[in-house]
Amino acid sequence: MKVGIGLPNTVPGCDGATLVEWARRADGGPFSTLAVLDRVRYDSVEPFAALSAAAAVTSRIGLATMIAIGPLRGPAMLAKQAVSVDALSGGRFTLGLAVGARLDDYDAAGVDHRTRGAALSTQLAYLRGEFDSAGIGPTVPFGAKGIELLVGGTSGAALARMARYGDGYAHGGGPPRAFGSAATKARAAWRDLGRPGAPALWGQGYIALGDAERGRDYLRDYYAFTGPFAEKIAAGALTSVREVKDYVRGYADEGCDELILFPTVADLDDLDRLAEALS
Repeated sequence: MKVGIGLPNTVPGCDGATLVEWARRADGGPFSTLAVLDRVRYDSVEPFAALSAAAAVTSRIGLATMIAIGPLRGPAMLAKQAVSVDALSGGRFTLGLAVGARLDDYDAAGVDHRTRGAALSTQLAYLRGEFDSAGIGPTVPFGAKGIELLVGGTSGAALARMARYGDGYAHGGGPPRAFGSAATKARAAWRDLGRPGAPALWGQGYIALGDAERGRDYLRDYYAFTGPFAEKIAAGALTSVREVKDYVRGYADEGCDELILFPTVADLDDLDRLAEALS
């Protein structure tokens, strides 16, 4: 199983210099991928902008959205952003998409959240079909060894979208057993559609290796829209080397192909601590 690290683009107060140095150090570390999250109504850096900055100072590490909220962007603009990051990085980009769960992001973007599922299906169909003849450069295919396309979500409709249009599945986090359950459903949806092989399976988690309480405070705030469940998410942050190793082992045992560990504090020492934990 590959292990990647998140870029702290959604950690409030993280500045450009820190993002760039984080990407540079990640490129020299043991990580497979540098991934970003997506929020609109939050103190955060837009994901494609963050990855463009990372592309400029890296040469090896993969870049990914894990995930971007597809329906907040029109199909052509989403495609343009994706192929631009891929071109800037020399073909290192993976596009992960889902509908997102925060209605305030839709309100801020002026997009109707009630049609978000249908909107994402339209986007995915566009990326897999119309984009090829739309004249939107740079010309890079989605899938078939072009830009890898991941689709997230836990509903039956989300898994069906993944099986129909995606190269793989992006899980939203939680303990290994939660990932394992979702992965089983993703594989079943893939088989039901008659797709050969199996979907790539990506998971994620959160680290707070230096200042654990500050990391948990961030998670409480970031997931405040879930109500009391935010406390459970905060409690799941990995705060020690032993917890990281157990989490990585658990995900590997559940068949995860790539695990992204996101920072909860924009402290470069946490990146170094994670690198040491994985060594």
